[in-house]
Amino acid sequence: MAPSSITLPTTMRAQQWTTVSTTLSSALHLNTSAPVPSSKSLKPHQVLVHVHYSSLNPIDYKIPELPLIGRVIISKPAIPCVDFCGTVVAAGSGRKDLSPGQWVFGMLDLPTYGACAEYIVVSSKESCVALPDGVKPEEAATVGCAGLSAYQSLVPYLSKIAKKNDDSKPKVFINGGSGGTGIFAIQFAKAKGCFVATTCSARNAELCYQLGADQVIDYTKQDVVATLVKIAQSQGGPFDLAVDNVGGAMHLYWQSHRYLAPAANFVAVGANASLQALADVAKIFLWPRFLGGGQRKYVLFAGVTNAEQYSAVAEMFAEGKVRAVIEEIYRLEDLGKAFERLRTGRVRGKLVVRVAE
Repeated sequence: MAPSSITLPTTMRAQQWTTVSTTLSSALHLNTSAPVPSSKSLKPHQVLVHVHYSSLNPIDYKIPELPLIGRVIISKPAIPCVDFCGTVVAAGSGRKDLSPGQWVFGMLDLPTYGACAEYIVVSSKESCVALPDGVKPEEAATVGCAGLSAYQSLVPYLSKIAKKNDDSKPKVFINGGSGGTGIFAIQFAKAKGCFVATTCSARNAELCYQLGADQVIDYTKQDVVATLVKIAQSQGGPFDLAVDNVGGAMHLYWQSHRYLAPAANFVAVGANASLQALADVAKIFLWPRFLGGGQRKYVLFAGVTNAEQYSAVAEMFAEGKVRAVIEEIYRLEDLGKAFERLRTGRVRGKLVVRVAE
């Protein structure tokens, strides 16, 4: 039985930074006496959570490292990360669905960070949901940003495709199948009955096949576009949807008319902030097709926390339809090392941080 109240300490451990001059990892320091948020002044939909696990996403370091924006929109001292899984300490009057001691998971709403601290206040009802029985907390901690991004960049489009198609399987291309978002995207697409082609390096091909991919393209050795064209021909028609979890490979979009159906969407999840990438995106939206603009609809993905969708993903975990892929679990003290690993762009699945001692 869950306790009716939980006694809070006055201080907690938290990774913090005040100024990022080079990389976030080099700016972090472990504060062992950070103040614990109060449980007495919670607003109706707020929840005070004792964080047991967090996980890393590129957005956790990309925004703080932006020269101007990172300094302006993030309050200091700042605590990194947005994904969390933990137990309820206290809930506001509007969260009658939660009780002290109950396991919850979700994601802090950007630009709010703070999940790499032992206690956090989650402000939005859409950002914190109950964890079903049978789902491991460390696995649930990987869902917040990456899992929801995979779900929102796929499932709504697949629902529309299903209404238009005949009895044939929708065909989906996922660029970057072995990364944090890609591992979920493959599984969601297969759970929805799709034919899935994805890209990764040779060392991660077996993982992608295990997750359900029908065709895996080694982007280091194969011409991705030419291979997609061949796959489309062998499967009786072009792909119905493309999801780019990597970013930076704009040729996949410029050549997408060769492998995507005319009404298909190219959804860009992986963001690239280079000047060339920004110029390419501007060209897509501003130039008409007959002058060299985009030949397929280009969608810049922007995720929004959604409690109903989080619950749907959690149920898929509980039913065994989806699983987490965790490369390594780091101690809170080693968060800097975890970020350095994430920056390599070679992580298989997700990196998790054990926050609570």
